[in-house]
Amino acid sequence: MEKLIIKKNDNTVKELCKSDPAMKKLISIVGDMEVILRPNYFVSLVRSIIGQLISVQAADAIYSRLETLLHHDVSPKSIEIVTDDQLRSIGLSRRKVSYLRDFSQKILRSEINLQNLNELDNKQIIKQLTSIKGIGKWTVEMFLIFSLGRLNVLALDDIGIQRGAKWLYQVDKTDRRKVLEEKAKLWDPHFTIASFYLWEAVHLNFVSLYESIEEIK
Repeated sequence: MEKLIIKKNDNTVKELCKSDPAMKKLISIVGDMEVILRPNYFVSLVRSIIGQLISVQAADAIYSRLETLLHHDVSPKSIEIVTDDQLRSIGLSRRKVSYLRDFSQKILRSEINLQNLNELDNKQIIKQLTSIKGIGKWTVEMFLIFSLGRLNVLALDDIGIQRGAKWLYQVDKTDRRKVLEEKAKLWDPHFTIASFYLWEAVHLNFVSLYESIEEIK
C-alpha cells in the first residue's frame, strides 16, 4: 500500500508554517499525517467517474459490484467485453456507462497512455484527461494528488478545502474561494500539503465543533 507521509519536521512543512502563521497553528494541532495513494491509475479514474454526484457509500457499492462483474479485473479490455445492460444492472447510469466506454476506448486506441502521465506537468495532464467524457478539472486535480502524489496542486473549487479555509481564516462563505487564491501566494509550491491540513480540519470536525482555531486547546 503506497502512502504519502507528511511530518511536521519536514522542510516543506516548516516552510509552509513559516509563511502562514494560521496554517502553522493548524499543523501544530493536527500533527503528522499519512495519506493512502491510489497507484492504479485506471481504477482511480474509474472510481472517480462512478462517484460523481452520488454518496461515497453508493459509489463504493457500485464499484464493488463492478469488480464482481469483471471478475476483479477492472481494466479497459474487461469493460469492453461486458454489455451496457450488464453495466446498467450494477447501478451505473446510462451517462456513466458512456463515460466508462469513452475512457476505455481512448486507452485501447492509445489516445491516452496513463503510464506516461508522470512525465507530464500538471497542466498537460489536466488537458489530456479532461478530453475524456465525464472527467472534469476537479477529478483530474484529485488524481494528481491521490494517484500521482503531486505536492503542487490546489483545487480551488473543492468544497472541503473551501470549508476548511473559511473556518481557519474566518471569512464569509462567499469569500472562501477568494481566500484560497490569496493564501496560494503564501503556500506556493506546497499547495497539496496545505490542502491536506484543511481537509483534516473538516474531517476532524473542527469546523463544526469550534468557532475558530483559537478555541482548540
